[in-house]
Amino acid sequence: MRPTDSNRRTFLRAAARAPLRLLWPAWMPRLAFAQAAEDPRGDTLIVIFLRGAADALNLIPSHGEDAYYRARPTLSIPRPDDPRSRITGRAIDLDGFFGLHPAMRPLLDAWQQGQLAIVQACGAPDESRSHFKAMELMERGITSEVGPASGWLGRHLATHGGNNHSPLRAIGLGETVPRSLYGSVPVTALRQLTAFHLNDDPRAARQLRGLLRTLYQEPNEPGEVGRETLGVLELLEKLDPAGYRPTSGVNYPDSEFGLGLKQIAMLIKAEVGLEVATIDSSGWDTHFVQGGSSGLMAGLIHDLAAGLAALHADLAEQLGRLTVVVMSEFGRRVAENASLGTDHGHGGAMLLLGGNVAGGMVHGSWPGLQARQLVGPGDLAVTTDYRDVLAEVCELRLNNRALAEIFPAYTPTFRGIVRTSSDPVPAGT
Repeated sequence: MRPTDSNRRTFLRAAARAPLRLLWPAWMPRLAFAQAAEDPRGDTLIVIFLRGAADALNLIPSHGEDAYYRARPTLSIPRPDDPRSRITGRAIDLDGFFGLHPAMRPLLDAWQQGQLAIVQACGAPDESRSHFKAMELMERGITSEVGPASGWLGRHLATHGGNNHSPLRAIGLGETVPRSLYGSVPVTALRQLTAFHLNDDPRAARQLRGLLRTLYQEPNEPGEVGRETLGVLELLEKLDPAGYRPTSGVNYPDSEFGLGLKQIAMLIKAEVGLEVATIDSSGWDTHFVQGGSSGLMAGLIHDLAAGLAALHADLAEQLGRLTVVVMSEFGRRVAENASLGTDHGHGGAMLLLGGNVAGGMVHGSWPGLQARQLVGPGDLAVTTDYRDVLAEVCELRLNNRALAEIFPAYTPTFRGIVRTSSDPVPAGT
């Protein structure tokens, strides 16, 4: 029997009458699934987007530059050797010029192991300083609105050969699929993996599966979606996300971001065919009372760093096939504003974590923070296009050389930020 409008109405009436605990939670995500390969080709890629334009100048302060301190008399991070500041509030020196914000201390081990790389003065050519436009263009991987509507990750998946039939080939942690994953290959949007257990009610799961089988009985397109939905329900029930225990001694932050990373780690360890995962960290639009070594932004940085450090330790055995990219739509103005915050700027930073990054280094050409070196209304210049970094990751770590399709009308320059598996690992890393 083909699913008819009558069948659909019956399903909806049954859903409306059933107790809420017997159905998906109200925020249950939409499900759609990818084509696939038996095993991921290349690394598993995790893309973390810092929504709101993270302040790279305090995240990775140029403590060796006087202009940084002149521009930020209140918000700057004290030098590593500043005797007037508490040691715990000082920048953590990296190379004598750049440092880490003190709240980034959880990532110091990864840096010292050569598994954390930083790209400063990095960003997009767009100078609109509009969150909406900048995120739209960056996630689509293009320079102007004229271009494909799909996202760069969506095009990567579409051009990345293989036969990966896993319904969890690509996931977006959140209520909706991010624009970067838009494309011809559908993906899964998840808020929480535990949602698929329907509050651990076996009767609810059985009823849901029965309703789906009633609704989708023929091999037409909706039926394929229904069967894929059943497949992911059954797969996640076997994984038991609520019962996942990280590697001994590893504790993820008790935050939505920390929980998301923990769930991604579980999927990677379970070898379910995950190739790409995206997750957001929000709240980085720090116009007011941003804080320096402590305060609003310091709390965001600590959540980010603690989450990444936990992921790094939890997946120690998988690091050789894992690349994590942290990015934001643009940076902040060099000078602090009258509200003890920072306004929208231009150049920012990217972080890369994994077993095959050229870590323990700050990459990129630093343009400087003196007035004559700034762009626009007083912003850090962009000297490395973010697509150079992503293209290098795609080709060298994800084994996808279709860069002309992933980043149309752009010819990337590789910066030596990641290594191929055959490259020798530098001594001491």
